[in-house]
Amino acid sequence: MIEPILSALKTEGYTHPTPIQQQAIPYVLNRQDLLGCAQTGTGKTAAFAIPVLQILHQQKSANRGSRAIKALILTPTRELAIQIDESFAAYGRNTGISHLVVFGGVSQVHQVNALRNGVDVLIATPGRLLDLVTQGYINLSQIDIFVLDEADRMLDMGFIHDVKKTIAKLPAKRQTLFFSATMPPEIATLASTILHNPARVEVTPVSSTAEKVEQAVYHVDKGSKKDLLLHLLKDESIVSALVFTRTKHGADKVVKDLRRANIEAEAIHGNKSQNARQRALTLFKGGQLRVLVATDIAARGIDVDDLSHVINYELPNVPETYVHRIGRTGRAGASGIALSFCDAEERAYLRDIQKVIARTIPVIEDQPFHLQLRPQGHSQQNMQRPAQRPNQRNNFRRDDRRTSTMRPQHA
Repeated sequence: MIEPILSALKTEGYTHPTPIQQQAIPYVLNRQDLLGCAQTGTGKTAAFAIPVLQILHQQKSANRGSRAIKALILTPTRELAIQIDESFAAYGRNTGISHLVVFGGVSQVHQVNALRNGVDVLIATPGRLLDLVTQGYINLSQIDIFVLDEADRMLDMGFIHDVKKTIAKLPAKRQTLFFSATMPPEIATLASTILHNPARVEVTPVSSTAEKVEQAVYHVDKGSKKDLLLHLLKDESIVSALVFTRTKHGADKVVKDLRRANIEAEAIHGNKSQNARQRALTLFKGGQLRVLVATDIAARGIDVDDLSHVINYELPNVPETYVHRIGRTGRAGASGIALSFCDAEERAYLRDIQKVIARTIPVIEDQPFHLQLRPQGHSQQNMQRPAQRPNQRNNFRRDDRRTSTMRPQHA
C-alpha cells in the first residue's frame, strides 16, 4: 500500500487486514475483476475502498485536471451508501481523491452542485443515480472501476432491473468488483454476465453466521413479546440493542411501547425521512440512544462499533435475512449476542433458519414468558397432559436450558 493510505489506516487504528481484505486487495490492485462472497461484518468495504483509492491516486498524477467520474460504487440503501462514503473519507484523507454520495429521499440540489465541481468516486443508490443520469448531471462513459456492493440485497429489494440499466451505460472496458453476502442463482447469473475472467474470494461459507455471535431463541406468545422485550432491557448488560421487526408499522409500535416504559428508542425504516434516519443512527452510534428499532431494508447500512445485542423481535421469513441481521453485532472480530423471539406462527421460520446456518439455536426456557411448545399434529387435550406422554418429543431440544437469560453459550 502507498504511504498516504497506510498513514490513514494507522490513524484509524487498523493494523491487520481481515481475511477478505488480505485476499481481495492484491487482485484489485492487479486490475482483475473480482467476485467476492463474504458475510456482513467481515470488512468488505475496506476490501474495495482501499485499492480503489490507491489506483485512482496513482492515475490522478498522470491525468491531472480530469473532472470525469472514474469509480462508481452502487449499493442498495441510503445508510450503506453513507457508510461507504465515510470509509472513502477516512481511508482517502491523504490522497486528494474526491468522493460524493447520492441517494433519493432528499433534495438533489446539493448533490447536483457537487457533481458540477467534479468528483473522482461516486457512491450511489440505483434510483437516484439513474434519475441524475437521465437529467444529464451524471456521465458514466469514463468509469474505470465499477463496484456492485450487496448484490443479493439489490435482488431482494427489486433493484435488479436498475442495476442492469446502469451496467448498460458503463464502458465495456472497465474493472468490475462484485460483492454479495449470498449467491443465489439469479445473482450468480448476473455476475457471469458482467465479470470478465474474475478472481473469486470467498472467506466464509455462504449464509454462515459470525462465529463470535452468541445466539439464543425465546419461545414466547405473540402477545407477550412486548413484555419479554421490556423484561430483557431491565438488564444493564444490554448496553445497546438493535431490534428488528418485519414491518414499518411494527417498528413504530415497538418504539411506542418502549417509550411508554420510559425507554428511549427510535425507529429507522423506509417511511422515515433521511434526516430522521440519520439523526437516529447518529444518536445510536454515539451512545445517546440505547435502542434502535429497524426493518430489514435498513439492516445492511447499520454499522455500529461495539453493538452488544441484536434482538429479532420478529423472525424474518427469509433465512438469509437472519444472517444479515445478526451480523450487525460481532463485527470485525468482536463478540456479540443475538436473541430471537419466536411465537407459534414463526416456528417454520426458525426451522428454516437453523437449516441454513447448520446449527441448532439454544432455547432459553428460564424466562417468565416461556411458551410451552407442542408437537404439530397433536390435539390440545393431549398436550395439556405432557406427563402422560413420556415418549413424545418436542420439535426443539430441551437440553439447552440456561440459567442466564443474557449470555447463551454456543450450541
